[in-house]
Amino acid sequence: MSFLRRRSATPIGPDFDVLAMDPGDWPGDLGAGLLPAPDGSCQGVFLRYDLFGGRGPAMIIGNLPEGSPAREVDEGQVPFEVTQLLAALGNEEPVHVLDTEDIPVMHEDNLLIVRRVKCSEGRISCTQFDRSDGVLVTIASWDRPITDELYQLLKPLPAEMFQQV
Repeated sequence: MSFLRRRSATPIGPDFDVLAMDPGDWPGDLGAGLLPAPDGSCQGVFLRYDLFGGRGPAMIIGNLPEGSPAREVDEGQVPFEVTQLLAALGNEEPVHVLDTEDIPVMHEDNLLIVRRVKCSEGRISCTQFDRSDGVLVTIASWDRPITDELYQLLKPLPAEMFQQV
């Protein structure tokens, strides 16, 4: 798939394409954050979509490469993106994983195996899938179900969005 490619020229920021929805394709505000390692390398990128007009984010999409410490969670712990979503919403209730289920989803002519993560907080929807370059994509949404149609909107964001000025 074209959106699963690595870039040949590395900008300041991630050395991988960030899989997300283009801000022009989605209403609301977009915020982005990089997860830097002590050596300055990028350990991941997460995008925060605020669809509620300043009342808190509705969705966080994370792209974490292999070896990123944010990917390492204990059994029953929610993914990093879920904790970021809850923190942004100011929700301090403990949340844990109840169950996971792998489901096939068609994206154009390709098959994605998507892992649905069921959380103890019923208003959270969370899915994960691995890109062909080893980057784990996690989508966490608040009070909005994640349907198969969402995956059709996903594409790499331009590297220029992550350039330092």
